[in-house]
Amino acid sequence: MFVTTSNPSHLKPVRVAIVGTGAIARGSHLPALTALAAGQPLEIVAAVDVDAAAVEEFCGDAGIAHPYTDLDRMLAEQRPDLVTLATPPRFHRDQTVAALRAGAWVWCEKPPCPSLEDFDAIEAAEGSGGDGPYAAIVFQHRFGSGARHVRELLAGQAMGRPLVAHCQTTWYRDEAYYSVPWRGSWSSEGGGPTMGHGIHQMDLLLDLLGPWAEIRAMAGRLVHDVETEDVSTALVRFGNGAVATVVNSVLSPDEVSRIRIDCERATVELTHLYGHRNADWRITPAPGVTSEDVDLWRDFGPDVPSSHEAQLKGLLEDLRAGRRPRSSGADGRKSLELVAAVYKAAFTGGTVRAGEIGPGDPYYGALHGNAPGWAPQPVEQSVQQRGEQPVEQSVEAPA
Repeated sequence: MFVTTSNPSHLKPVRVAIVGTGAIARGSHLPALTALAAGQPLEIVAAVDVDAAAVEEFCGDAGIAHPYTDLDRMLAEQRPDLVTLATPPRFHRDQTVAALRAGAWVWCEKPPCPSLEDFDAIEAAEGSGGDGPYAAIVFQHRFGSGARHVRELLAGQAMGRPLVAHCQTTWYRDEAYYSVPWRGSWSSEGGGPTMGHGIHQMDLLLDLLGPWAEIRAMAGRLVHDVETEDVSTALVRFGNGAVATVVNSVLSPDEVSRIRIDCERATVELTHLYGHRNADWRITPAPGVTSEDVDLWRDFGPDVPSSHEAQLKGLLEDLRAGRRPRSSGADGRKSLELVAAVYKAAFTGGTVRAGEIGPGDPYYGALHGNAPGWAPQPVEQSVQQRGEQPVEQSVEAPA
């Protein structure tokens, strides 16, 4: 139980369970929970993994009392207040719905789930009384002091109207990366770099600029022999009139994550890779802007890096207050809708408008939309094309 003498004595401990004990749980979820427990009553009561040896080792290392291999049993026996999900995307819908129905709030790793249909099923399982339980997505890049400061500047149009933007997630993944069986598959990974890599920067772009209106896009498989794309590009028009380019790639040896927004009075730019601090933001004024204005714009305050901890801190405050957290409901759905729209625009060659992908649209139930050349092929058909004998395939969960 991670409770210290500095914890406020009037608060009831939040009981947390971690589902999935691989790298993201060890490297991000557990450290965030441990750090926050130093300032509030919080107890990690259980962990769940299909691999009994892995969950036993995880619990032993972290001092967690109850290892499980069955999620439903854990929910019934431990009754956690919060479940953090660090499992592959194909499991997120069923695991989130199970936790919500057991009365637990959920904090789910990105990608949130493989389709908008899945997301809407999750939202339908949330509490209807106004105080939860709710399911939030891990979109940690929009949290921290830098993102908060720039969001406030843009919302108040301190730098004038936003006009032109660029959102870039250009990373590099080699053949060894895709040799892991579950990678590059629609069913297990949910999508290519648009879904699994670039969604973080696209979410931050939406958080800064507000709702998008329409999109055109292209996608390709230029290097890797996978079901999904390995690169996508898009042109996006926002509701406020701003236009943006979006690039998502796993073909780029010089890796960078970048957002640039040109406003009437200044350019604001963020350059980083997997997380940002105040120093990663740069504001360049237009000619004629006063030094007093520039000093105010560049005053980011105390440095709070973007992180799982920064997002989780706010979510725990919302849980205690019984209010909907950021990156849940419509606020979380908007980023998945943009991802779905990139795929639809790329695979159909048409313009996609916000709100048009709903029940009855092929891209509502699957991000590939059953598009020719992109939809998954039956195992027997793809094997016959290669002249091989059919064999049983299995997909392993990520470490």
